[in-house]
Amino acid sequence: MNQWKNFSKGLIKDNPVYILLLGLCPALGVTTSAFNGLGMGLATTFVLLGSNIVVSLIKNLIPDKVRIPSFIVIIASFVTIVQLTMEAYMPDLFDALGLFIPLIVVNCLVMGRAEAFASKKDTFSSAIDALGMGLGFALALTMLGSLREILGAYSIFGFKLIPGATDGMLVFVLAPGAFIGMGYLIILFNYLKKKTA
Repeated sequence: MNQWKNFSKGLIKDNPVYILLLGLCPALGVTTSAFNGLGMGLATTFVLLGSNIVVSLIKNLIPDKVRIPSFIVIIASFVTIVQLTMEAYMPDLFDALGLFIPLIVVNCLVMGRAEAFASKKDTFSSAIDALGMGLGFALALTMLGSLREILGAYSIFGFKLIPGATDGMLVFVLAPGAFIGMGYLIILFNYLKKKTA
């Protein structure tokens, strides 16, 4: 039962982006649309889930001196799987996310969960924690991408909300829009966290 608490904590109470402020680089960099945010969030969730499971399975076999480099190699293996799969089957998304895909290797969320959680807990708990944090990360990026796309292009997931409207608020398509949207969503999540506390 305690494992499911860890799952739900990642969605709102300890949301990696809006509460813990982890993984802000891809959150601000790739969320020009809801589709990009969802794609990056799901890619990171896959890497987080796979690496947490592997780290928890082999934690007793890794010497302390090479623990962090070992985690990086494990995470990089899953990132390579995501990168090659995305390049083969989703080339448009691959092009849109660009350099941010290989940067999942050094995402503090992924590395932090491997070090702080998976290396100390059993496999099932690590998988549930990774799923909760990963889906919380995907939710955060999708929300920010949706907000920016709605206000910047009057569309969501590429579907026009206002027929005939061509230009939205340009600031939300550009980098400052990411910071503005992020600020308002941090306020919302802190309000929700206080309400559920």
